Amino acid sequence: MSEQPSFSASVQDWKLVYRVLHGSLSNHLELMDCTFLDKLQAELQNQARGEGVDVGDHGQWDRWLGNTSAPSCEDRVSRRRTLE
Repeated sequence: MSEQPSFSASVQDWKLVYRVLHGSLSNHLELMDCTFLDKLQAELQNQARGEGVDVGDHGQWDRWLGNTSAPSCEDRVSRRRTLE
């Protein structure tokens, strides 16, 4: 039987880890199928919702995560590309 790793960290630390991993998606496509990243995102979104953040609004979500220089939704769409 394998043990599941477990440890405590602050929400600020989890936000940092998420920002770094999410920012690396285009260079590490295997992160798209990473259960850890999925669970981390879900937990952070639950926390944000609990604080009144609309996680469907990219601007609110980014600000809550600490992405102070995040591009607007319009800019994101204009720079979208297909990853292979």
